[in-house]
Amino acid sequence: MSKIKVNQLTKIFGPNTKQALDRLDKGSTKDDILAETGNTVGVNQANFDVKAGEFFVIMGLSGSGKSTLIRLVNRLIEPTSGQVFIDDDEITSMNKDELIEARRKKLGMVFQNFGLFPHRNVIGNVAYGLEIQGISKEEREKTAQKSIEDVGLKGYEESFPSQLSGGMQQRVGLARALANDTDILLMDEAFSALDPLIRKDMQDELLRLQKRLGKTVLFITHDLDEALKLGDRIAIMKDGQIVQVGTSEEILENPANEYVSNFVKDVDRSKVLDAEQVMRRPEVLTTYKGGPRTAIKKMEDVGASSIFVVDRDDHYKGLLTIDDAIRSYNEDIPMEEVLKQDVHTTTPTTPLNDLIGIAADTKYPIVVLDPSEKLVGIISRVSILSGLVLGKEKDEVSN
Repeated sequence: MSKIKVNQLTKIFGPNTKQALDRLDKGSTKDDILAETGNTVGVNQANFDVKAGEFFVIMGLSGSGKSTLIRLVNRLIEPTSGQVFIDDDEITSMNKDELIEARRKKLGMVFQNFGLFPHRNVIGNVAYGLEIQGISKEEREKTAQKSIEDVGLKGYEESFPSQLSGGMQQRVGLARALANDTDILLMDEAFSALDPLIRKDMQDELLRLQKRLGKTVLFITHDLDEALKLGDRIAIMKDGQIVQVGTSEEILENPANEYVSNFVKDVDRSKVLDAEQVMRRPEVLTTYKGGPRTAIKKMEDVGASSIFVVDRDDHYKGLLTIDDAIRSYNEDIPMEEVLKQDVHTTTPTTPLNDLIGIAADTKYPIVVLDPSEKLVGIISRVSILSGLVLGKEKDEVSN
């Protein structure tokens, strides 16, 4: 189900919006409309939807319309035409009171400049949204305290914004949005003012919170690496238009046009691709189906000197080498006792960048396990390098 749905959303700034809108409908460009009518097209017939629990990123260069678009979603800016739906409610047709209520209950906003009150301490800033809703002091401070702890600021409740670093101030802004307990977080260039290391920490923190709390996030950025790291899907904007929507992999592998292709050509693919995208399914031995003799036969059949062992439910048990299988057979040692447990394991979503050094140093392939410890694939050094090189060659051919 769509949590946010945007339909033909358009914003034109200037005195002759109807004339400009007519020209836009007939295919005039942003530059043509500015020259002919004096109007500026901020957003041009945007269409997209955001699923419940999705991290959706809108990115583009300065002037592309991305910040205007997010302000249209919660009607901080009034649209010229088009519709915005939150759940099944049309935000664009609400009166003032209905809009205020919808913002309070459904839309949390985190700004680039933090937006904190300098005269309020941390807990006072975090509880502000609850205060204007008329919630009792005891209840709002209890809720605010939980949000403060969620973002890692426990112990700073009585501090004032001027006493905090930029990263800590942004955590206060995030805690304030979380305290309102809205399903949706709207974040406009929330981390762009932060130093690189603090920015990375905030990105990791946001991903952790989003995964744990299940919030739907609409995130604006001009940073492609940030978009690729955070987004389940990404919308790329240019001159007020959305030119492509897709996952990181879809955008990297199949750019919609030359603009997108040029945009992504210098991306470090090791930071974007993850384990799942280069792993392969290995030959495995299921423990209940046979002992070392079966293992030796299976390794001989596939021309391998080792085999991964799982139980009947595919839970990973260890790696069996040919030498250990022979020793188990000759010395009548239970096969489970000779399995190697020093094989590196990882998750399907681990970035390849985190695995390159491990793959270069380890004797055995890296084992990929799902959250229930089931073996879903393996990764060798060759598979990592081929995933990076082949993807790069594909980009070069398309250019």
